Amino acid sequence: MAGLVYFSSGSGNTARFVAALGLPAARIPIRPADPMPQPCQPFVLICPTYADGTGKGAVPKQVIAFLNDPARRALIRGVIAAGNRNFGETFALAGRVIAAKCNVPVLYSFELAGTETDIFRVRAGLDRFWGTECLTP
Repeated sequence: MAGLVYFSSGSGNTARFVAALGLPAARIPIRPADPMPQPCQPFVLICPTYADGTGKGAVPKQVIAFLNDPARRALIRGVIAAGNRNFGETFALAGRVIAAKCNVPVLYSFELAGTETDIFRVRAGLDRFWGTECLTP
């Protein structure tokens, strides 16, 4: 299986979700001065959404900086988005924005730190997703 890369703010919701998955994952740092992970294999990005009422600012600046590197961006294969359903249309908007910009699928969306059902579905979905990847050049 390939890897996971995720961003989690100080609230820690996404970090708790990733920890519950129990899969290897690299964290995009909160502080811009901290070193970015440098994945060397394909990965799925897990990203929370931070947006105003119009959707501006949906993708955290740290995630934008991470994906602005062509070598890292070339390895993204899908995105899992987090959000808060209280924000209606902007729920998990970061995932849709990243998917459109990087031409990858949104694999799943969950609320806040997710539920046990979300954890189960994401684990099973990632197994299926990575199992379908073509290994030929």
